[in-house]
Amino acid sequence: MAPDGMQSIEIPSVRDKVSAEEWEARVNLACAYRLVDHFGWTHLTANHISLRVPGDEEHFLLNPYGLFYDEVTASSLVKIDLDGNKIMESEFGINQAGYVIHSAIHAARKDVTCALHTHTEAGMAVSAQKDGLLPLSMSAIRFHDRIAYHDYEGVTLDVEERDSIVADLGDKYAMILRNHGLLTLGRNLGEAFYLMYNLEKACRSQLSAMAGGRELEIPPENVLQKSAEQSWRPNNSNTDQHPAWPALMRKMDRIDPSYRT
Repeated sequence: MAPDGMQSIEIPSVRDKVSAEEWEARVNLACAYRLVDHFGWTHLTANHISLRVPGDEEHFLLNPYGLFYDEVTASSLVKIDLDGNKIMESEFGINQAGYVIHSAIHAARKDVTCALHTHTEAGMAVSAQKDGLLPLSMSAIRFHDRIAYHDYEGVTLDVEERDSIVADLGDKYAMILRNHGLLTLGRNLGEAFYLMYNLEKACRSQLSAMAGGRELEIPPENVLQKSAEQSWRPNNSNTDQHPAWPALMRKMDRIDPSYRT
């Protein structure tokens, strides 16, 4: 119940209307939204994280448009198909730009379960730099030769842009949308989140290093290749769940477990 004078959002539970596997996916995705809010990566009600519905490659979950990330719950998530149709009744709509980006990815990349898109200050700043992400830190080096770029075509509202998004992305799990923001993908939700955590930290580190006005040190190519390969070893050992995800969920449970409703 919200304090006097404040509005609360009452959302009926859908737990008894979905499979146990889908409910678990909803809880995990709602937790991801809360964590993105906790780390300060939000843009009011904009941006989006999607998660494929277990056992159904054609359906995915997306945030209800109009809610802040710290208001998202497992029951409020909207289930849609690749054409943007609601699969389950919901009082909420979806973000059209979110539909365009995420439907493109889920249709083309069967290896991807989750996609996470942000408009952080650091991400937008690096997306506007001609050289893009520089291998200046461990977090950045992880993406050496493993990050894609997509040129800005305007607000991502037109379904025609899906083809160029997919073509530019290729088989990568991270992409910088130039003059726009960041995108990470994962074979599981934890992987997409962990990659975004590192990509965001890499962008922040790059801006800090460049602000000093001193000459920047970039390791030699053989070291960059070795370090990038080393960074991906933990990701390749478990495609079902990223090692960091259970700890991240425990953190959110300590902060506010209401995402589970």
